[in-house]
Amino acid sequence: MDRCMPLLILLLMGRHGLCQQEEVCSKSLINSCDDCIKSGPYCAWCQALNFTKAGEQDAVRCNTRANLISKGCKENEIISPPNKLNIAKNDPLSASENGQVVQMRPQKIDLDLRPGLPVSFNVSFKAAEGHPVDLYYLMDLSYSMKDDLANVKVLGTDLFAALRKITNHARIGFGAFVDKTVLPYTNTNKEKLLKPCDENDQQCQAAFGYRHVLSLTPNKNDFEAEVKKQFISGNLDSPEGSLDAMMQAAVCEDKIGWNSNSTRLIVLTTDAGFHMAGDGKLAGILEPNDEQCHMENNLYVKSTEMDYPSVGQLATQLEKNRIQTIFAVTQNVESVYKELSKMIPKSEVGVLSSDSKNVVELIEKAYYALSSKVTITHDSLPENVRVVYRPICSHGEKSEKQGVCDQVHVGDEVIFEITVTADSCMENEFFTISPRGIKDTLTVTINTTCKCQCDTAGPIVDPHPHCNNSGSISCGICRCNKGHVGQFCNCKIGDKDEHTLRASCQKDNGTECEGRGDCVCGRCECHNTDSGSQYYGPYCECDDDHCEKFQNQQCGGKGKCKCGKCECNPGFEGSACQCKTSDEACRTINNSVCNGRGSCKCNQCECRGGYQRPHCLECPGCTDPCQTKVNCIECLGFESGPFKKNCSEACKTISSKIVEKFPFKSKECKQKDSEGCWMTFKLVQLVGEDNYEAEILKQRECPPPPNFIAIIGGSVAAVALIGILLLMLIKLLLYMKDLKEFRKFENEKKKSKWAEADNPLFQTATTTVANPTFTGGD
Repeated sequence: MDRCMPLLILLLMGRHGLCQQEEVCSKSLINSCDDCIKSGPYCAWCQALNFTKAGEQDAVRCNTRANLISKGCKENEIISPPNKLNIAKNDPLSASENGQVVQMRPQKIDLDLRPGLPVSFNVSFKAAEGHPVDLYYLMDLSYSMKDDLANVKVLGTDLFAALRKITNHARIGFGAFVDKTVLPYTNTNKEKLLKPCDENDQQCQAAFGYRHVLSLTPNKNDFEAEVKKQFISGNLDSPEGSLDAMMQAAVCEDKIGWNSNSTRLIVLTTDAGFHMAGDGKLAGILEPNDEQCHMENNLYVKSTEMDYPSVGQLATQLEKNRIQTIFAVTQNVESVYKELSKMIPKSEVGVLSSDSKNVVELIEKAYYALSSKVTITHDSLPENVRVVYRPICSHGEKSEKQGVCDQVHVGDEVIFEITVTADSCMENEFFTISPRGIKDTLTVTINTTCKCQCDTAGPIVDPHPHCNNSGSISCGICRCNKGHVGQFCNCKIGDKDEHTLRASCQKDNGTECEGRGDCVCGRCECHNTDSGSQYYGPYCECDDDHCEKFQNQQCGGKGKCKCGKCECNPGFEGSACQCKTSDEACRTINNSVCNGRGSCKCNQCECRGGYQRPHCLECPGCTDPCQTKVNCIECLGFESGPFKKNCSEACKTISSKIVEKFPFKSKECKQKDSEGCWMTFKLVQLVGEDNYEAEILKQRECPPPPNFIAIIGGSVAAVALIGILLLMLIKLLLYMKDLKEFRKFENEKKKSKWAEADNPLFQTATTTVANPTFTGGD
């Protein structure tokens, strides 16, 4: 603990604490002083000309201050920009009779930070006595609050008296809420909208969402007069639109009349829960709450168009407008509002009596609870900036809660130790720090030091002899003129392209000389390693210091490191020479090594092709040889199949014998051959990956040949039967057609009507006689 005591003092000076000096400075990809400063808060740069030794890269100039001094760099040649802190505005803590107070100091700080290096400063807060207070009383006027309204109408005197104990600059306003005037929250029958209360209740006002009744006023008579004009209203469901009302009271600053210098309080009184974002969907209201003021003629006019606000939206606006909340609720919903209070900064919950008679006592108690807790927070924090708060509360006690002091009384001065760290380079960024619910703010402006301001003794020499008269010195290293490259500008590239020269020093288009050397005229000049040896290889890719270790010794102490790999002494093997050369544990009962299916390394089998340890005996993932060797079994046992002509060559890895029956029970293979017969055989794998011994059962199971007579007879019978069936079908169709025609004839016959007349064929014969009158004669 004592070793780190100077930390706070050094942080206030903008320097890193002594207990952090052991931190390592990363030197990877460092090519300049600017790169070094950006690489870490503990890095410093040595600008001495002859600091680097032969074979060393300029990156060795970048290290911790202590390491640079130990390597011979003088203190005045070390560049390590400190943090700078400037208090631009620091008005003293004070209070005045007109209510203008200063409760926090300082008010403006300018920081010039080193990336990653924290700086600490103190902020003081002193709660002023008699600070102005604005209290907005927001009341639930649903029907269940009828008796509470009667008591609220006469509490003006008591409420102002309670506020006078706190301050002489107190103002009170009043607002009321019920719920959205749409189904299913409110009965939308025209008569019920005008009078949503019980029929016997004559004093009832029309349904409404939120109404602003009285702007903040110091006159208690105005408060009582306006409240007495209020009547109860009503709705259908139990939860109310309290979040709608609180949102409008928070964002409608001009309508409510909030004082910019006052402590702002909203007192919400209700006996029911609350609707929140998403509940509006029940009424078909889908538009999210926009957190804007929508007050016309003191009414919230967007109540039926916008959804309820979310708890997060409300908490943001209450904090943004520095409003503290007191939830005065009945006992049945106390737990609900305590959970809500956890999500809303600077809020308290008190339990109302059934008729709200204790509301003044409740407000007074909640106010003292809010004012006794000081919580400091920030806003608009830039990206890559970290802030830590360390409260030093009254009497020098340090709080365990970050940024919070409890039990703070009026006149007590508390201190917050604030530590700010910028993790990247930035310019003219700022953020604000303020106590919650208090107007006073501290503006912190941040700039970072990401470039070295190198000192030069005497005038700048260009060209400089240290750079072979082909460049100038900048922070101790050469900056070559055009046409020259190299650590000391000793390579003249002439007509060659510098990019092409540097590309020849890159392996597989990677880092130039693997970051371990300098590219000089297209060739790598390798640097020394940390141990004093040298990197080597065409791209400085090799070193003899970074091989695998065993028992904390490189190559186990049983070999030499060559270009990152161990070359083991005789009798040892392994990636770190950790094993004695032996194959005792790899030998099987047949005296083979790993059954010929692997190699023995470190006295342990390394199996090939999916075979498993310990002796590469089994291969669970390999294809079943019963299937892969079926063609060889057919040609070896029955001289048939695809390999019939070259069986001895194709199946030379299988030795076989024909047996009448198997001598003992073991796994049997049963496969079909090319002739459709079932072959039964056994395979035993020998040493090696594809060596087998086969026992083949002499007798195959072949299916009987087909009965051609039965097949032909059956075919003929089937054809005949099908022909008969077809003839019968045709006959049936013809019969059906004739029957249909006959029935049609019968029906037409019944419909015919015959006339009655004599048939001339059947009439009686007649005799013709001549009439004498008409007969001619003389």
